[in-house]
Amino acid sequence: MLFLTQVAQAQDLLTKRNGDEVQVKVLEVTPTEIRYKRTDNPEGPLFILPRTEVFMIKYANGTKDVMTPAGTPATPGAAATPTAPPPPGPVVPGDEPGAWDGVKLGGPRLGFTVLTGGIVDKLERRYDMNLNPFLTQFGWQFETRLFRLPNGTSGLFEFVPLIAGLEQGKILPSLNAILGIRGPKGFEVGVGPNLTPFSAGIVLAAGTTFRSKGGINFPVTLGVVPGNGGARISLLMGFTTRRP
Repeated sequence: MLFLTQVAQAQDLLTKRNGDEVQVKVLEVTPTEIRYKRTDNPEGPLFILPRTEVFMIKYANGTKDVMTPAGTPATPGAAATPTAPPPPGPVVPGDEPGAWDGVKLGGPRLGFTVLTGGIVDKLERRYDMNLNPFLTQFGWQFETRLFRLPNGTSGLFEFVPLIAGLEQGKILPSLNAILGIRGPKGFEVGVGPNLTPFSAGIVLAAGTTFRSKGGINFPVTLGVVPGNGGARISLLMGFTTRRP
């Protein structure tokens, strides 16, 4: 208990100008940037944040540094009110920032779907169409975070509308609503309904996100919609930028 108390007391609280609060251990404050490590991963990477994005640092000893828009600290102990409101979206009491707070994963999606089993024959007979079992997919992913745990694990709701078959001169829309879990490293799994004009089913999805040094994220998702006549297997990729 004494050890846990000492760890808790050693935490600094960093408040960003967008309202986010992060429990950190500040290592260095320069005229242009703040260098710190996360207290939930003290052996993890070193984070460097531009000083202009920081509103205030409350140190473990109780002192405060409020940063002015120009990046210079204001008088210690000044009123700590963020200059901008918190970002929109659901907030859970006790919510703590996770390792993926700076990542925005909603955005464009493109990929392909392979129809297996007798799905192609079934669609051709029912709707009098010629269909290739390989379909391109284009769409957009809308994402809402439902909760966030101190270790960085997040609960998500994702809505993904897609259009397939454009390469064959057809418009085959689908709607996917997925409830999922994303881990601290970005790996995620989810399940939810899949609706098309031809059928209704359940989609099982898993994916991860690759992060580049240039600030671009590349999410990759594999989805499977099982059915009586076969399965639809989709691989979707996208690109997004990190939130400032």
